[in-house]
Amino acid sequence: MAHRIPERDRLPHALYRAEQVRALDRVAIEVHGIPGRTLMERAGRAIYRLIRERWPHARRPVVLAGIGNNGGDGYVVARLALEDGLSVRVLQLGDLDRLRDDAAATHADYCSAGGLVEPFRGEPLEADLVVDALLGTGLERPVEGLWAEAIEAVNAQRAPVVAVDIPSGLHSDTGLIMGVAVRATATLSFIGLKQGLFVGDGPDHRGDCRFDALEIPASVYAHERLSMRRIDWLQQGAMLPPRPRTAHKGDCGHVLIVGGAPGMSGAARLAGEAALRSGAGLVTIATHPEHARWLNLTRPELMVAAVETADDLTPLIERAHVVAVGPGLGRSDWGLGLWHGISGTRLPLVVDADALNALASDPMTRGDWILTPHPGEAARLLGTTGAEIQSDRLAAVRTIQRRYGGTAVLKGAGTLIQGDSQRPPAVCSDGNPGMATAGSGDVLTGVLAALVGQGLDTETAAAAGVSLHAAAGDKAAAAGERGLVAGDIVAALRGVANRVEVS
Repeated sequence: MAHRIPERDRLPHALYRAEQVRALDRVAIEVHGIPGRTLMERAGRAIYRLIRERWPHARRPVVLAGIGNNGGDGYVVARLALEDGLSVRVLQLGDLDRLRDDAAATHADYCSAGGLVEPFRGEPLEADLVVDALLGTGLERPVEGLWAEAIEAVNAQRAPVVAVDIPSGLHSDTGLIMGVAVRATATLSFIGLKQGLFVGDGPDHRGDCRFDALEIPASVYAHERLSMRRIDWLQQGAMLPPRPRTAHKGDCGHVLIVGGAPGMSGAARLAGEAALRSGAGLVTIATHPEHARWLNLTRPELMVAAVETADDLTPLIERAHVVAVGPGLGRSDWGLGLWHGISGTRLPLVVDADALNALASDPMTRGDWILTPHPGEAARLLGTTGAEIQSDRLAAVRTIQRRYGGTAVLKGAGTLIQGDSQRPPAVCSDGNPGMATAGSGDVLTGVLAALVGQGLDTETAAAAGVSLHAAAGDKAAAAGERGLVAGDIVAALRGVANRVEVS
């Protein structure tokens, strides 16, 4: 049975800053001779086409129009709705005399078709669909006054909201809310996908993200190097090709998981099982003697070793291909001792949880590890606060990588990856809020270690592993996001990794 590909999987993987998209727009106009008015007409038609496809029964749309190009796009939408016999209402913010060039022309076309324009006065919106054509990609200061009231009015009503290019109030580069921002049901982005739709608060405000290149030639994109990469499992799954028929377990990597202090054995167990389900040939968990005897009772494929001190790790390291350290490690002398015994190994490392806290206390740099902090751990690594990390997640992941080396993975909505190559940072567009649950990060640690053990370099493994983990989370969330547990993600890994549908 064929399965419909989600719209997000049809999106480009190249992301751009706002200034870059404006530069692409200029190239299309000045080099390729496409009139700006033509691009605006195409944008408005694309928005209207989306509206008719998604909400064919909408008869009373309201278009909130600003005084820039977004407003011009909105006037094209309003004219098309009017021509289609819909009862469209346009509410204008800003002085109409400030409309320029193409936007002024589309306003005139709408009025010539018999359309009326009303000023927005702060009233509640009564519509069965709202088009947000207020603010574009140039927003650099907090939204205030009547503009803020308009956005609040959009968010207060229940009709679906279509954002033109980017939800008004959302910063195009950082994804931060500039005072207040529209919560869109769908966003249609033009020419180049804005990175702010996928970082910061973007994932919570963009809704269903769509893209239209407005028919500009592919050669236009050679003028700008993408600022970020959007990654997903549809793309990254190619990193795990079918195994050769002659494969044996030694070819598939021996993962050593170090962690599981008393009371936290579940974290190491989750990481170990995730590594197996992601294709590791062998997994050994080095854990506290208190629970070593029974940790694998219901998963006998896991090997378990009781370790008292770092010296006990030596023979385990000699047999492993990669070490994951941190799940349930704790901050006692036992955990710190194991960290110090592991941190100097020649093997590639995946570093998570309390191993990251130990690293923050005694910084070091190396090139063959993956660091996987959540915002709180990232704050400790950089000596700042979680709020500061979240205010510019992209800057944070870059700083972590520069300071500690290797590949940095900043977990959260839109997990970010920064390696030490010349490739732009990556952001994962798979995943869902149900994955915000205890143990989810431990599962990711096991996935990453398994992929490194199967021969991927740390940066490639980070991108593929984050995408695999997120896609498994999406599969697990088919039964609902609320109540999803980390074990559900583990259970979904095998089917997703092999790109088959499993029940």
